[in-house]
Amino acid sequence: MCRTAISFPPYAYVPGHNARHPEGWFDRVKASVSSDVALSELDRTQAWQAGLAYFDAGYFWECHEVVEAVWLRTPEGSAEREMALALIQLANARLKLRMQKTRAAARLCDMVEQHLNKCPNDQPVLGLTVGDMRARVLVTRDSRT
Repeated sequence: MCRTAISFPPYAYVPGHNARHPEGWFDRVKASVSSDVALSELDRTQAWQAGLAYFDAGYFWECHEVVEAVWLRTPEGSAEREMALALIQLANARLKLRMQKTRAAARLCDMVEQHLNKCPNDQPVLGLTVGDMRARVLVTRDSRT
């Protein structure tokens, strides 16, 4: 599904600090999550792959923007929905840290943990394990201090 290279915006958007990206910048990426993509294939979409790449590169607002397209395609109560929400909220927590809003980041980390508690510990969900995500939460919490 993810057939094209991931392109990064020229900068990571931080509300209140720099300009938002042009309208439509992420439309092509989000369109990779079409209605014909099976739940089991969502982790192979360009939106999910770009979201992970954006997160790892510190593009947290951008991660949220494209992973939301995946979240919208997941069934209510599914492990896939919980993992997508966990990544979205973790990206939000990292963005709040960048904005020096540590209490908001801590609350978001708590929300991430709640989403992860609804995922199976013994198998990957959307290509991520609960353990890997909890390690990312720990790094985020440690960054607050």
